[in-house]
Amino acid sequence: MTYTQLAVLAVLLVVVWDLWVLRTRLLRRRVFWMSYAIIVGFQLLTNGVLTGLRIVRYDGAAIIGSTTPAEGPPALLGDGRIFFAPVEDLLFGFALVVLTLTLWVAWGRRGVQREPVAGPPLAFLVPLLAKVGGRKPG
Repeated sequence: MTYTQLAVLAVLLVVVWDLWVLRTRLLRRRVFWMSYAIIVGFQLLTNGVLTGLRIVRYDGAAIIGSTTPAEGPPALLGDGRIFFAPVEDLLFGFALVVLTLTLWVAWGRRGVQREPVAGPPLAFLVPLLAKVGGRKPG
């Protein structure tokens, strides 16, 4: 499968996951879309730096646009790119955010660890913590 096909499949799966499997219906909430606007801004910034500086490169056979050029940055806009990054990156980012938030909401509804509980300290940390605190271990 190409990167484009995988990205579209990921979006379709999380939409089904949100609306019909977990029924969190985040995609129907205005607050989700307002929050997502903030997230996508930072995603574009990060993707722009990574692909604009050619730290991450893409093969044109796997994405909508053309291959990352050997010299110079890819297109800022156009050629299947937004702020240097392929549009598929936005699709994958969307799928990851929706998956994470739907799981968070679903687990919260089921009461998964409503009260955070810390376990006992690890044995090797006790002397170190005592030394930092100025006390003798014991």
